[in-house]
Amino acid sequence: MEQSEVLKRVIGILTEAGEMQRQAEQEAGGGDADAGGSIVTTLLNETMPHIAISADASVEEVALLVGREVGGAVEQLVGAFTLAFIALAQVHDSGEQEVTSADVLQDLALRAEELSAGGDGENGPEESL
Repeated sequence: MEQSEVLKRVIGILTEAGEMQRQAEQEAGGGDADAGGSIVTTLLNETMPHIAISADASVEEVALLVGREVGGAVEQLVGAFTLAFIALAQVHDSGEQEVTSADVLQDLALRAEELSAGGDGENGPEESL
């Protein structure tokens, strides 16, 4: 999965989590606590590679294969969450009260979409966003 697509999925999770928090606050403790877990599970299922391991593979070979295959996907996820955090933190630290977290995430998603249309490949948006 391209980095820009992972970033857009992460932004979706953060946006949905923010909306769930707002709804829970309005309902005074209501809301579906499990809904956040299901969107994270979906992201992990879509992001993590499917690994074929031969029956005769040694423990060392399995560990190497899983580390190599899963490591790249984990790097993408961590990079996307880090980028979103930094974007949100910069606006927070600047004291701009008229800019909401939803505004920041929407802007980040638009920039990720622009990069995706330009063909960012596997290493995309974190270098230019």
